[in-house]
Amino acid sequence: MSDIIYYVAMPFLIDADGSPVAGAAEECQSSAAALRRAEIMAHGAGHIGAVAFSRSGDPMTGEFGDATLLRKFGNVPEDLATL
Repeated sequence: MSDIIYYVAMPFLIDADGSPVAGAAEECQSSAAALRRAEIMAHGAGHIGAVAFSRSGDPMTGEFGDATLLRKFGNVPEDLATL
């Protein structure tokens, strides 16, 4: 099977210690849909920002490449690799 590209929107919130944490990610149908959804999420109640990203891989083997950031919205941590 060939690689499939997944498009994702993910919000960020503040935890009880005041640190930013990733919220529940949502898979989207396209990069444009992920961008729209992330922008909406960034303005949602309790959210401080959001990101839209893509990731490709083979679901049959479970091998996936690194995520590619499409865009950040709002107050998102600079280093997303640690999340």
